Amino acid sequence: MSNVPEKNSCFLDVDRSASDQKWIDRLDNVTRNVALDIAQSHDVPELVARVMAGRGVSSDGAMSFLNPTIRDLMPDPSVLSDMDKAAERLSDAIMAGERVAIFGDYDVDGAASSALMSRFLGHHAVPSEIYIPDRIFEGYGPNPNAINELIDKGAKLIVTVDCGATSFEALEAAEKRNIDVIVIDHHQMGTEMPPAVALVNPNRQDDLSGLGYLCAAGVVFLTLVATARVLRGRAFYKEGMKAPDLLQMLDIVALATVCDVVPLVGLNRALVVKGLTVMHAQQNFGLRELAKIARLDGPASPYHLGFMLGPRINAGGRIGDAALGARLLCSDDPHEAQETSEQLEMLNRERQAAEATMLEQAIAEADAEIGDGEGPAVLVTESDHWHPGIVGLLASRLKDRFHRPTFAIAFDAMGKGSGSGRSISGVDIGSAVRAAVDAGILVKGGGHAMAAGLTVEREKLGALRAFLDEQLSQSVQKVQGVQTLKIDGALTAGSATLKSIEMLEHAGPYGAGHPSPIFAFPAHRVQFAKIVGKDHVSVTLASGDGAKLRAIAFRAADTPVGKTLLNMRGHPIHIAGTLGVNIWQGTKNVQLRIMDVAEPKF
Repeated sequence: MSNVPEKNSCFLDVDRSASDQKWIDRLDNVTRNVALDIAQSHDVPELVARVMAGRGVSSDGAMSFLNPTIRDLMPDPSVLSDMDKAAERLSDAIMAGERVAIFGDYDVDGAASSALMSRFLGHHAVPSEIYIPDRIFEGYGPNPNAINELIDKGAKLIVTVDCGATSFEALEAAEKRNIDVIVIDHHQMGTEMPPAVALVNPNRQDDLSGLGYLCAAGVVFLTLVATARVLRGRAFYKEGMKAPDLLQMLDIVALATVCDVVPLVGLNRALVVKGLTVMHAQQNFGLRELAKIARLDGPASPYHLGFMLGPRINAGGRIGDAALGARLLCSDDPHEAQETSEQLEMLNRERQAAEATMLEQAIAEADAEIGDGEGPAVLVTESDHWHPGIVGLLASRLKDRFHRPTFAIAFDAMGKGSGSGRSISGVDIGSAVRAAVDAGILVKGGGHAMAAGLTVEREKLGALRAFLDEQLSQSVQKVQGVQTLKIDGALTAGSATLKSIEMLEHAGPYGAGHPSPIFAFPAHRVQFAKIVGKDHVSVTLASGDGAKLRAIAFRAADTPVGKTLLNMRGHPIHIAGTLGVNIWQGTKNVQLRIMDVAEPKF
């Protein structure tokens, strides 16, 4: 690895790349010394030590970081507000054999949370039913009609997972019928709480656990740990009834943790590391069949979970049967798991086709709104012809393209819009959406800093645009004023080997809050470049010594990065990206995923 520049100086002298970013070294003088200490004190390869130091790992914590364990990082679940109440009430239901209704959300986190609770109850022979609302007709979270339906069918306890913290009307309906509700959620909420026997949410205002970074499945897992502890204390586990092996459910927790894009730090990192190990054993029939149909070759990684398995599970909630994802993760029947996976695959293809059409329209609308200037701080796009199940994907794509918070809203024939928002780091859209609800602009809405959902009447759309711009423009300008790409180091095509990737995996898994290392490849010649698929750019790079490296820029054909690559055939160019392994017909090859490019200044 080559020498690196001083803090805040341009890496490879790139002060403005093709994507209008300044490249800087992720490490400053202090963290470089930390990296050196990690390498020398713990016999860690320099490349790995730099990556660790760049992500806040100290020399003292290096070995525990490289070997994260649930035992070391697992908190006492009781630190969460209302956890003991929830565990006691669940234990009562299990011991009495009460029928339990599980009300979940229609995304991966909701499906995983529902499956975890269902599997736990099933282990104890407790009858249960999972209810996932229809995204279009019911919207997010519990509603009175569904709650009453579950009670009419015999539910004696209702457990909401990944939802419920702000569902006042629905939980009041349960209260009127003397049915207890346990809420297990992780979304941001105000100080007022709906009626529930327990509301477990690390993001409730009075919770001091410090576990607000968990996804809902992580909170559910802690709830199951607490409940099993109560049952053991009550001497419930005797001959014929063994305590469940909760660690074997970590594959489901890992899936949700990655797909909900929560930070892969602390307990989350341990959950994913151990969850991937469980997943490799392929004991969950649903995940095994879905991996087959997704053509996942080799051991699963966070990339596979986030970009191959997650979208397929989400497809059911977006445009089909919202319960398919939870059903898949609960299945202990290989044939049923295969059929469900095939349904999800078909729905995912339909989703991809619809998304492509909608994205083209959304980009045109956003381009017109921005025009030749900087445009609004927050993009709000809308249409009467969009599928409400896909607006979250649109918002995510537009956010990446225009580097600003984005909302995409699908209006129905009655003028009611269902929208999703995605944000950029440093801009909290969840709080802005809740403020818009309080201001009477939105019918309802909620979420967290990076993602939010909302319902708005068409006549309030203009007011919403103005409100979001007023609320968020200052933080957006602050973030946009310093668009930088942090580089972990410089490599050559010859040094990008399978062995180096294997070393880097020790500092993983990578994801939100623990980003994949980005390496710069200085002045590599573009030997080959062409568009593959619909809009990907496939490239072959060559270093000065003749070594070659295959690379790809996803969804880049009509972006400045893709156009630069296609126009620079035969010329040297600085490339920045992340390394990965591409497995084709059983053969492993190094592949660079290109994030940015810049023309050398010589």
